[in-house]
Amino acid sequence: MAEKRFVIEVEPAKPAKEGRPSIGPVYRSVFAKDGFPPPIEGLDSCWDFFRMSVEKHPDSRMLGRREIVNGKPGKYVWQTYKEVYDLVVKVGNSIRSCGIEEGGRCGIYGANCPEWIISMEACNAHGLHCVPLYDTLGAGAVEFIICHAEVTIAFVEEKKIPEVLKTFPSTTNYLRTIVSFGKVTPEQKEVVQKFGLSIYSWDEFLLLGDNKNYDLPVKKKSDICTIMYTSGTTGDPKGVMISNNSIVTLVAGVKRLLESVNESLHANDVYLSYLPLAHIFDRVIEECFIIHGASIGFWRGDVKLLVEDIGELKPTIFCAVPRVLDRIYSGLQQKISSGGVLKHTMFNLAYSYKNHKLNKGNTHAQAAPLVDKIVFSKVKDGLGGNVRIILSGAAPLATHIEAYLRVVSCAHVLQGYGLTETCAGTFVSLPNETDMLGTVGPPVPNVDVCLESVPEMEYDACSSTPRGEICIRGETLFSGYYKREDLTKEVMVDGWFHTGDIGEWQPNGTMKIIDRKKNIFKLSQGEYVAVENLENVYGLVPSLDSIWIYGNSFESYLVAVANPSKQALEKWAAENGVPGDFNSLCENPKTKEYILGELAKTAKDKKLKGFEFIKAIHLDPVPFDMDRDLLTPTFKKKRPQLLKYYKSVIDDMYKSIK
Repeated sequence: MAEKRFVIEVEPAKPAKEGRPSIGPVYRSVFAKDGFPPPIEGLDSCWDFFRMSVEKHPDSRMLGRREIVNGKPGKYVWQTYKEVYDLVVKVGNSIRSCGIEEGGRCGIYGANCPEWIISMEACNAHGLHCVPLYDTLGAGAVEFIICHAEVTIAFVEEKKIPEVLKTFPSTTNYLRTIVSFGKVTPEQKEVVQKFGLSIYSWDEFLLLGDNKNYDLPVKKKSDICTIMYTSGTTGDPKGVMISNNSIVTLVAGVKRLLESVNESLHANDVYLSYLPLAHIFDRVIEECFIIHGASIGFWRGDVKLLVEDIGELKPTIFCAVPRVLDRIYSGLQQKISSGGVLKHTMFNLAYSYKNHKLNKGNTHAQAAPLVDKIVFSKVKDGLGGNVRIILSGAAPLATHIEAYLRVVSCAHVLQGYGLTETCAGTFVSLPNETDMLGTVGPPVPNVDVCLESVPEMEYDACSSTPRGEICIRGETLFSGYYKREDLTKEVMVDGWFHTGDIGEWQPNGTMKIIDRKKNIFKLSQGEYVAVENLENVYGLVPSLDSIWIYGNSFESYLVAVANPSKQALEKWAAENGVPGDFNSLCENPKTKEYILGELAKTAKDKKLKGFEFIKAIHLDPVPFDMDRDLLTPTFKKKRPQLLKYYKSVIDDMYKSIK
């Protein structure tokens, strides 16, 4: 393993002892072979990122939103770094005039917008803990977070104010002040005042701090900067405490990484802010842009209009979750299919030619410039024309989509991995490295990584193909779960954070996520099933968009619920004379038989064991979603909720097998 290109070994493997499993060698990024990147001088906190950029780039565009003229969206209108700074000072003074001191908890609730960032920077300036509130964590989550974190002031998107009022009276034990990003109705004022709280419109709140000036506290690296609540798949949300040091360290590592691959960020870069700022992924990306004096434009909050916002903003870096890239991929496939035989054939030839050149080791820019110009420039223009990096995170990106977009997007497509507890960035694939396809790349250059064996799942961290639970060590790690030392001790052992994800080191030193430690169950004959690994295998079936596999420990078979690909299914039906619309095709026994056949083929190809074959399937035309509480906000499956939702379907499938 030590010879592998992208990592270096810093500690040898350790055999199993004292009831602990064996641990594989410790590795770090080859870009950290001379040590981790030093902290950027003079930067001890997130406030320093912004303050320094205001000094260096006062007149550069910082925050932009689309102007609405006669009900129609127009150009992006921008606020400069200095203009934003002046607003941040006002908001900070207004917060302090409400009696809130350093270490106080400030909630922010709503879609990404300039006011979100302004409120966040005011928290950074005055040493407040920024606590994002969001309803996608499930019913009652906003109420739970306000009470658990003891939030005293909340900045709220105008249309979300009714949601906050629904949490009364329990949250009124803590909450004293509500600030709308927009307006406030007289009725809302009446309700809030009845409970002895204050509520302000954005403009009213800005006036509170007039003629007041509060000294900024000295910020330490160890100070908590934000408490981010993560969903988990069961139980109450957990408050992940993230320090200034975690974010400062991560940004220094990202800077080193991008410089090492000649893709440094600069003041001319433009970012589209649409992934939730309530999640660490978007938060740290925006911090990286702020430190470089770059521009952040906000979407309008409607996923159907996202491509239009991209076209107007013309971002240079595009971050996405797999769901968004799936949509882009499906849209492209549909356009190509409907473009006539000649266009279709030309596109496929161009694709094969460029793919071949990339696999031969040509860089992205050298592979096929003429083909890019004639054929793929239309795809590039669909993303605004300036995108140079597409970064996917939060959940695994399907390999065929990653491979496809690498060829047609005229941009580097990189896949990353991290958790809120690791401050988002832990692994990321690198530009111009085709052998990283399907992996999350090597570690970022400010963490150490090892695998710990999981004997009950037959994963050995010291075997010739090292597999085991991914463990992370470094200063990007969180400072613990707020008020939950018991949970912190479960995941932090001897300075190592145990992620719960199972990884496999690849021959080149990159990491592949293959399973989840807790997603394991036993069938009636005693066989252990690593369900996430199986879902990754069956996810290769092209006619499926998503699959959830279930096994009852009183049964000897596996069953599954899947979301079929509408396009693939309708094509198969047309070719095989099966009538009906998409919904009725999903009900049709012939369709289920066909899908089970495709699953069986994949199982044989991948040499799965007999008990790992799926014996019955239910096809749901409606994709798994957050509305039905089947997915977390980062699109991970909520298995207990899936089981509850599909309980009768599961029972029927087991009856049908018998």
